[in-house]
Amino acid sequence: MDFSIPSHLSNSKASPLPSTFLSSKSQLPRFPIRHHLSFKSRNSLKKPPLISRQNFAIRAQEVSDQAVDDGFTLDDVPHLTDFLPDLPSYPNPIQKSPGYAIVKQTFVRPEDVVAQTIVVQKDSPRGVHFRRAGPREKVYFKSEDVRACIVTCGGLCPGINTVIREIVCGLHYMYGVEDILGIQGGYRGFYSKNTMALTPKVVSDIHKRGGTFLRTSRGGHDTQKIVDNIQDRGINQVYIIGGDGTQRGAARIYEEVEKRGLQVAVAGIPKTIDNDIAVIDKSFGFDTAVEEAQRAINAAHVEVESVENGVGIVKLMGRYSGFIAMFATLASRDVDCCLIPESPFYLEGKGGLFEFIEERLKENGHIVIVVAEGAGQEYVAQSMHETDEKDASGNRLLLDVGLWLTENIKDHFTKEQKMAINMKYIDPTYMIRAIPSNASDNIYCTLLAQSAVHGAMAGFTGFTVGPVNSRHAYIPISHVSQTRTVKLTDRMWARLLASTNQPSFLNCDQSIGGKVCKDTIDLINDMKITSI
Repeated sequence: MDFSIPSHLSNSKASPLPSTFLSSKSQLPRFPIRHHLSFKSRNSLKKPPLISRQNFAIRAQEVSDQAVDDGFTLDDVPHLTDFLPDLPSYPNPIQKSPGYAIVKQTFVRPEDVVAQTIVVQKDSPRGVHFRRAGPREKVYFKSEDVRACIVTCGGLCPGINTVIREIVCGLHYMYGVEDILGIQGGYRGFYSKNTMALTPKVVSDIHKRGGTFLRTSRGGHDTQKIVDNIQDRGINQVYIIGGDGTQRGAARIYEEVEKRGLQVAVAGIPKTIDNDIAVIDKSFGFDTAVEEAQRAINAAHVEVESVENGVGIVKLMGRYSGFIAMFATLASRDVDCCLIPESPFYLEGKGGLFEFIEERLKENGHIVIVVAEGAGQEYVAQSMHETDEKDASGNRLLLDVGLWLTENIKDHFTKEQKMAINMKYIDPTYMIRAIPSNASDNIYCTLLAQSAVHGAMAGFTGFTVGPVNSRHAYIPISHVSQTRTVKLTDRMWARLLASTNQPSFLNCDQSIGGKVCKDTIDLINDMKITSI
């Protein structure tokens, strides 16, 4: 029987699947599902069964050729058996773990998936789904044969040490793995630095520290050298903690591992303090960043409230997205104005920032402004020397919008308005990045780490983990490189504007009768990297 996929469908993105998944690939011909396949027209095709990774009893469901398409798609992740079809499986040792002895359902079922869209309408398509994260009944590694490694790359973020700790403890206590290596100094540590042995005792208290216990660096990714080192050291599980650039590197490592036919599971844990990763609900460290930002905002408020005409500016992180600035503003209640990369603003003229500052000073005697680091870069570039330089990770080096805004406000009110003001500028960026994670992020990091361990042991590879609608899932690494930004046409930004009572900074010619015209909305939504 020919189970091949028609050629016109071979480059699509997600696989439509029936609601009941088949299992036991050893007893049935395997349907060669490509990851990220998407069937444009499915009504004329009989829905193919999914061959599960598990060796459960066969459960088949007859699907009629006239079956109505329900729009169900699975955005799947790779598995070691995709290129090592004869790889043996073993009973999961977690079933002997005392911690799971009283769990009602120890293992995630093969048919468990997580929906990307949770708000739907009657008769709407079921949409895209991801595999639910968690322990499987069968694993593809013997505990005594596992040699795992952990590496951290890119900038600092609260919670990195917690993730490291919980990967080590998860491997050791849940699966009995004792051979775990820490790669020091980022990607280049694979071939230019020493490694260190990691045990639960070694990492027992690292979650109480900021930074990364393994040290980090930007750049240094050489796929061939890294995979050579993985192969030479006998490593068969690689856990990579880092942002979008780091995860793109992880995808290349997986591709090279597959090319060489190595039994190596590559698992990514997405890290970005800016919370700008698409698909997942939020990134670890974000809650801590928002909480710590309150200290800086409170300090600015105390300063400006204690003087006449006090103007306080707090610069927060947010290269391309303003989530930290927006959530910190909403949480604080002391902020009068929030400026983010997604929202254009202007200084002079009616409805501009200068006019708003003057009104607030006359009304309250002080004002606090929160600005994300990526806001207003086009304006800063006009008055400062613009640079196209990039850091080792490929990120464009930003100009300091905080200092630029401080100087412009000071010049406007002292030289043009002849009004004495007291400027206070606070930049807590590195203080926020360097602190340990708070309780919420500690719990979240534990779930991320354990989900990654379960996935790697179950033979999944080339994947990343994260919560989708509050349920942890295995997500293709390609999604991590997609950037999420604040969508100005959504309710959350409207809530902020209602809380601060700040202007939207749309010129009067951009609105009609108080309503923003459709062309302006389209321009705002299209001008950024990606909005979801």
